[in-house]
Amino acid sequence: MPQYIEDDVVKRLRDPKTRRDAFSQVVAAYSEKLYWQIRKMVLGHEDANDILQNTFLKAWTNLDNFRGEAKLSTWMYKIAVNECITYLNKQRAQNNVPLDDTDVYLLQTLKADEYFDGDELDEKLQNAILSLPEKQRLVFIMKYKDDLKYEEISEILGTSVGALKASYHHAVKKIEAILTDDI
Repeated sequence: MPQYIEDDVVKRLRDPKTRRDAFSQVVAAYSEKLYWQIRKMVLGHEDANDILQNTFLKAWTNLDNFRGEAKLSTWMYKIAVNECITYLNKQRAQNNVPLDDTDVYLLQTLKADEYFDGDELDEKLQNAILSLPEKQRLVFIMKYKDDLKYEEISEILGTSVGALKASYHHAVKKIEAILTDDI
């Protein structure tokens, strides 16, 4: 497969003759990164795979709507995040889970996942992350776990950098409080 150069791939995505091949490059370039972003949000392996497929399907069907104002990677992350939020909201509704109990539902999902092999500390960290409000959790995952820059997160979530910094700060303080509570 040719080297992935985003500007070239975007040009090829705009041409109907090269669109399919260019999209194959997009899938190859972003599958693993998006999978782990999704997995950190929904926790279950099977759910993450399903959402990843939905993300690529949505991207493919909406290629004509990609205006190039943001990087293609940012656009892909935004689709993945929105797919995760849609999935989580649907799960909450199906399971009659109140918004403030989401962490319990997701933690049960994590524990039931055959691919989760976390120890007690990892479970405690996951529980702390899941206790955050959804927006803080998204910001924390993207900044702390994915090491995205605030500017990238701002484009993905459509929130100001200042608001993101505040959300991240509050998230870190809440997680620290939970993790040091037993010490």
